[in-house]
Amino acid sequence: MPKLTISLAQMRLAAGDYKRNVLQAEKHIVEAAQRKSHIVVLPELWSTGMALDSAKEHAQELNKGLFAQLSTWATQHHICITGSVLEKRGLEVANSAPFFASNGRMMGIYRKIHLFPPMEEDKYLQPGSSPVSLDLPWGTTSFAICYDLRFPELFRHYALQDDSKIIILCAEWPLVRIEHWRALLVARAIENQVFIVACNAAGESGGTVYGGHSMIVDPWGKVVVEAGEDPQLITAEIELDAIKDARERLPVLRDARPDVYTSPL
Repeated sequence: MPKLTISLAQMRLAAGDYKRNVLQAEKHIVEAAQRKSHIVVLPELWSTGMALDSAKEHAQELNKGLFAQLSTWATQHHICITGSVLEKRGLEVANSAPFFASNGRMMGIYRKIHLFPPMEEDKYLQPGSSPVSLDLPWGTTSFAICYDLRFPELFRHYALQDDSKIIILCAEWPLVRIEHWRALLVARAIENQVFIVACNAAGESGGTVYGGHSMIVDPWGKVVVEAGEDPQLITAEIELDAIKDARERLPVLRDARPDVYTSPL
């Protein structure tokens, strides 16, 4: 599968308004399918926004409710779907990004490892405990959520240990720090010679203005497609052969010396 078409649903999230967000997400999924995308990526906590003080009220159990709805949408529209939502795990709540294949099967779920204290995520949520990589038809695909972007060790783990080809990241990254977002996405793509697929929220939500600029970056650091600051659905086709080309021409990962330096998660 040398080419892959991906859509990023850059949404303006209504904080705590589950019904409105779900309807909006469904429209993007339908449109992405009409564009013949293989994957559609939704933002971080796309069904609720950062309404964390009501996280336990909105959180849903795996394979039920919203998770079941995502499976149905994937099957109906023949498209892979990912993006994070609030997952109920016993008495705890996690910021979780399931990945649904186009046949509706949930292939795996990534739970956000690094919680963001300025937004009190650590107060309301339980952190994830492990990286997640999936063996998918186009190659190994790994996952991260928002604040994880600031921790290069996670991305290097995906590149070296998991031989990842694509890393998908969903986020609610504020406009005030959007230059960090843009620089770090390009850096993670270059240093790990992977495609970075990143979907951000846009516009005001819950008192914070999110920065948009969802983008796909290739293994050479070239931006394949980038949104502006307004809500929109963007779509691009990527050439997966670019990964092999980059790694053969500049064998950074082969030349890494993890025996000399350590990068603990």
